[in-house]
Amino acid sequence: MHLHDVWFVLIAVLWTGYFFLEGFDFGIGVLTKLLARDRKERRVLINTIGPVWDGNEVWLLSAAGATFAAFPDWYATLFSGFYLPFLLILVCLILRGVAFEYRSKRPEERWQRNWEHTIFWTSLIPSLMWGFVFANIVQGVKIDADMEYAGNLADLLNPYALLGALVTLALFTFHGTVFAALKTVGDIRVRARRLALGLGAVTAVLGLGFLAWTQADNGDGASLVAAVVAVAALVTAVGAVAAGREGWSFTFSGVTVVAVVAMLFLTLFPNVMPSSLNEAWNLTVTNAASTPYTLTIMTWCAGIATPVVLLYQGWTYWVFRKRIGTQHIADAQHGADTRPVVDA
Repeated sequence: MHLHDVWFVLIAVLWTGYFFLEGFDFGIGVLTKLLARDRKERRVLINTIGPVWDGNEVWLLSAAGATFAAFPDWYATLFSGFYLPFLLILVCLILRGVAFEYRSKRPEERWQRNWEHTIFWTSLIPSLMWGFVFANIVQGVKIDADMEYAGNLADLLNPYALLGALVTLALFTFHGTVFAALKTVGDIRVRARRLALGLGAVTAVLGLGFLAWTQADNGDGASLVAAVVAVAALVTAVGAVAAGREGWSFTFSGVTVVAVVAMLFLTLFPNVMPSSLNEAWNLTVTNAASTPYTLTIMTWCAGIATPVVLLYQGWTYWVFRKRIGTQHIADAQHGADTRPVVDA
């Protein structure tokens, strides 16, 4: 296996880690409207991810940085062709981080309500956009002989990409609902488990259609195995949450995310960005890669830094592993919640 193949796999792993972690993170943001009944319950949901949400986004920075260094032509074509979707995602991530930090800075009802609206929308929109972007990448876009994107935004608005957007929204929200059931106690936990059953059914219907479409258009034996694993894991996750086994349910909802992302990358390889105009113009792991010397240096750096990041994130999740409920949230003062929003 060549280094460019290794780095394709590593980038796939980084994106998988990002969607696994940020998936339930986004799901919790969406649940602030779907599940929480009042301000105290919204505070409980936000506190389940308060200590970890910013660390989860490190995976996105690593994935984008690795793509830039290992496959510069892929990075250039991808970010120019998907400029508007990526800009929308970036704005949402910025506003989302500001909302987490600023929500509790002032006690006024309107101030806090507006930031809560921001958390919801900046969780929902990226959940849609990531599926939209990756579905278009897998399906292929208009790339010319100069490795440049030759289409426009209208070319990206196709049924397959729109279905992909709905799948990631449903899957992330289901993943987040199971995480909420795992991390909370009391009535909100019971309602999260009930909501997860319905969301699991919706995700199964949308996901099955998307995976079947992907397999029919671009799949092979390996992608078929990943699709079967994704469906089996999702069914198991729904069954586990129905039985009150939130830990197993979260594990298998995570396996579902991993399997879906794995299928997308398996259908891509050895391409990194197929051309819908001419197969000869596809960006591949070979023609889009950096020099072997660059990839060698990157491999050494990744080998040193990756274990440190994994150990730190694992320690963070262990420290903040306990369940929380409304009884752990201090009563609002003067009609508002004044404690820091990231307290656990």
